[in-house]
Amino acid sequence: MIILTVEKTKKWMREIQKLMEENKEQLTTLDQAIGDGDHGINMERGFREVMLKIEDTDYDTVADVLKSVAMTLTAKVGGASGPLYGTAFLKMSMEMQGKEVDETVFKAAVKEAVEGIKMRGKAEMGEKTLYDVWNQVANFLEEEPVEDWGALLEVCQATIEDTREMQATKGRASYLSERSKGHVDPGSMSSFYIFQALMTVVETED
Repeated sequence: MIILTVEKTKKWMREIQKLMEENKEQLTTLDQAIGDGDHGINMERGFREVMLKIEDTDYDTVADVLKSVAMTLTAKVGGASGPLYGTAFLKMSMEMQGKEVDETVFKAAVKEAVEGIKMRGKAEMGEKTLYDVWNQVANFLEEEPVEDWGALLEVCQATIEDTREMQATKGRASYLSERSKGHVDPGSMSSFYIFQALMTVVETED
């Protein structure tokens, strides 16, 4: 089964932009509690810039689209999120180079994205960062064929709830020490919207 084509990848990004716009205030509120308070603004702006870049550009492959996405996010999203999300999409692009994006290729690409986030952010599981969600998604995809994309979102949601009780050890949130507990990580929530948008696209018939 083909997961992504050039058009579906553009639609994925369009859906992400829509969700970031709709949930900008929520992401900002989460970030105000434990971060700089600009995550919602940054993510909405970043994916708006992504759509300005890719919407009317012709691409030959999914890998080419995601490379543009990566470069735009790295350049336009402030803080740690831009380089981390940029790295994730760049690693996916590299894994997809020269391939049709079926389920096997997509799973391998997500795994590469996770490794990229881990290296770029020097992240480990349980540190209350977006790495937690991406890592759990990769683990879910590795276990079996995906017949229910809704189950993937349940994995994301469960991981987000797990971050609530974690103590942050990375970024601005780590300055709060014990006081970072009780708050959902904003990067985990924006990651959820990325996979929610993906589910919308892959479950839509061409």
